[in-house]
Amino acid sequence: MNQITLRVLDGADRGQVFDGLSPPITIGREEGNSVQLNDERISRFHIKIQEDQEKLVLTDLESTNGTRVNGEDTHLRILRYGDVISVGRSVLLYGTRDQIAGRLEELRNDGLSGSDQLCTGELVERADSGSLSFELRLGSSEDLQSTLHIPLPPELPSELSAGQAAQVSELLEYLHLRTRQLVQSGVVNDKDERVTISLAQWQDILDIQSQLAEYLRMVGDPGSKD
Repeated sequence: MNQITLRVLDGADRGQVFDGLSPPITIGREEGNSVQLNDERISRFHIKIQEDQEKLVLTDLESTNGTRVNGEDTHLRILRYGDVISVGRSVLLYGTRDQIAGRLEELRNDGLSGSDQLCTGELVERADSGSLSFELRLGSSEDLQSTLHIPLPPELPSELSAGQAAQVSELLEYLHLRTRQLVQSGVVNDKDERVTISLAQWQDILDIQSQLAEYLRMVGDPGSKD
C-alpha cells in the first residue's frame, strides 16, 4: 500500500499537508493521532484509516459530529484518490496530485470519465447508477448560510515594489487562466438551471483550492514553507 497523503482544504489547519503516513492512521483533535487537527468539532479520535485486503478503508470511530466523504455521511468507506473527507469544520483531500491524476487516467482508459459529470451545488453520489457519477445541487439552507460569511472582495495591496507587483500579477493570471478554462468547459442547461462539469474538472477545482490553501498558509505563517 502506498503511503497516505492528506491535504487540508478548509478549517483551522487549512493549507497543511500530511504526507508519508503509513496505515493504520487516526485523525482527531488530541495528541496521539497520526493527524492532529485544531478543530473543536472533531472528536478526540475521530476516524481511522487502515489497509484491508489491499484497499484503504476509512472508519468513523463513533465520532460526535460524524464524517462525510464526498458530501455523504459515512461510517465505513473505501477511499479512492481524490476523495474529499469532511470532519468537523475541516475538509481534507486524499491523495497527491500525481495519484489523483493517475486515477483520472484510469477512468479515461475505462471509458468512464467522459460520462461522469458533476453539477454545481450539494454533492450527491448516484449509488444506483453503477458509475462514478456525482451530482451537485444548489439551494441547501446550509450552503445559503455559509455564503453569508464570505467576505467582500479585498483591495489589492498598495505601494508594491515592481518585483512584488509582478509576482502578484503572475499569481492572479495563473488562477485566472485555470478558472477561465474550467468555466468555459462547463455545459450549461438553461432548462434545469444547472452547469455540468466532468469528474476531471471537479478534481482540477479541488487542486486549485488546495493550492490556494497552501498559499494562504504560507502568507499567514512564512516559516511554514520551509
